[in-house]
Amino acid sequence: MIKKILKWTGLILLLIIVGVTIITLFSQNKKYDAPYPAIKSSTDSAVIARGQYLVNGPAHCADCHAPAGTEMAVNRGEIVDLPGGRPFILPIGTIYSRNITPDKETGIGNLSDETIARSLRYGVGHDGRALFDFMPFHDLSDADLAAVISYIRTIKPVKNEVPNNKMNPLGMLIKAFVLKPVGPSGTPPKAVQEDTTVEYGAYLAKSVANCNGCHTNRDLMTGAFIGEPYAGGLVFESIIEPEKYECIVPNITPDPETGRMYGWTEDIFKTKLRAGKLIPHSPMPWGPFSRMSDTEIKAIYKYLQTVTPVKNKVEITFRERKS
Repeated sequence: MIKKILKWTGLILLLIIVGVTIITLFSQNKKYDAPYPAIKSSTDSAVIARGQYLVNGPAHCADCHAPAGTEMAVNRGEIVDLPGGRPFILPIGTIYSRNITPDKETGIGNLSDETIARSLRYGVGHDGRALFDFMPFHDLSDADLAAVISYIRTIKPVKNEVPNNKMNPLGMLIKAFVLKPVGPSGTPPKAVQEDTTVEYGAYLAKSVANCNGCHTNRDLMTGAFIGEPYAGGLVFESIIEPEKYECIVPNITPDPETGRMYGWTEDIFKTKLRAGKLIPHSPMPWGPFSRMSDTEIKAIYKYLQTVTPVKNKVEITFRERKS
């Protein structure tokens, strides 16, 4: 009797494993539907200038889409190519940033404005597949989204065939059963007034500069937030020696005991940002942030004073990786 039970149990488990494997394999190219935003690029110089400022400033696109080895050039404020190909090694596999230059064979040259806008706003690629949520621009205003697309239409086309993402078995399971497109939290604004208000600071911190996305702890397998907003603790590999060093994101809530920024004045905050990257290993886009306007720095500072204080002590922010 026991042998029969074990036999049937083993058979059932085998069928389950085979079934999950088949579903996983057939779900790797699952397609999703999402609206195409009515966004059109512009040749207006002011719109393009706004896009250039966002791409090379607070939106820090070069930190992912520029080739490895350009980190110091980006920090100095140089305009670099954006042909993608930078690998991000995660527990689920290796993700490669895409070529976002206007090259027609390997970049975005043949994609419509609406298709690019859909990818940024809804996380759905031109082929309908869900994108990994590395670009937190779902709530970008229509005006800023149009400005970004307008600018990248003008940059130098670079032919660079980026490898397909390499998912390990865990990553394939995540892609089949967990990964879904991420869309806007509500109706994105048509435009946002640039001023020193808390509201504009929140827009920058959440929808442009991705302060929340890096300073909130996340599950690196699923991308889901697992920590309190802005309380830190997320671990990043060094951007120049990922096999040897890692950085731990600090708590930037106004907690009086563990908040890194507690007691900082606006001038201290501005001085820190204006200093640029002091630790070369840091994943924070210090260079692009250092070029933000005084208005934007003031708005972000004011907003961060309003977030909920969270007691979460991050002892050190840079260390050698454990072997």
